[in-house]
Amino acid sequence: MKYARTPPVIVVHGLWVHGLVMKYLAHQLSKNGFQAQTWSYPSMRLTLAENAQRLAEYCNGLAVPRLNIVAHSMGGLVVLKMLELAPAIQCERLVLLGTPYSGSAAAQRLAQFPGGELLLGNSIRQWLNEPRPSVRAPAVGVIAGTRGLGLGALIGADLPKPHDGVVAVEETVIPGVTERITVHVGHTEMLFSSEVARQCCAFLRHGRFDPVAS
Repeated sequence: MKYARTPPVIVVHGLWVHGLVMKYLAHQLSKNGFQAQTWSYPSMRLTLAENAQRLAEYCNGLAVPRLNIVAHSMGGLVVLKMLELAPAIQCERLVLLGTPYSGSAAAQRLAQFPGGELLLGNSIRQWLNEPRPSVRAPAVGVIAGTRGLGLGALIGADLPKPHDGVVAVEETVIPGVTERITVHVGHTEMLFSSEVARQCCAFLRHGRFDPVAS
């Protein structure tokens, strides 16, 4: 597969879902001239490192000199782990949507319920129990949601405000990353938000978000 002008955009999903849930966002990116494609992985069964290795193999299989990535929630953790383990992969621009880089109060709360550890899966557990990797990409942008509707509220997680119902804005903070924006959407709403799609396009195109945000 050859990409003549722009690098491909890999769109990565989060916990408990399949790449199909990212089709709307991928479609919006494609409508704006990006060559977007979704990638799926077993978000619970494999460890973070194992999923990162699978993503590295997928990216290497594209045989392109550079690429861009848009990742939602835990998908961002998989991407960050991949970039740590496979430094030869050149990710030019990375957009993280509601990715709990610094921790997850919702995950910690869920783990307190019977069977909660199993529901979290192996990837999240690995992330919570090891040092955070540094971010290795020339341009990284973070989009955080502020509409507090989601699983975290339902299970009684004490999420710092503002939050998107699952991930707190402060949990998305990555040291050294200054390109950040908040959008008034819930955690899952991000995937179907025209504003989030617009901001993704702005960052992929210019390496910065649109200053006129909702």
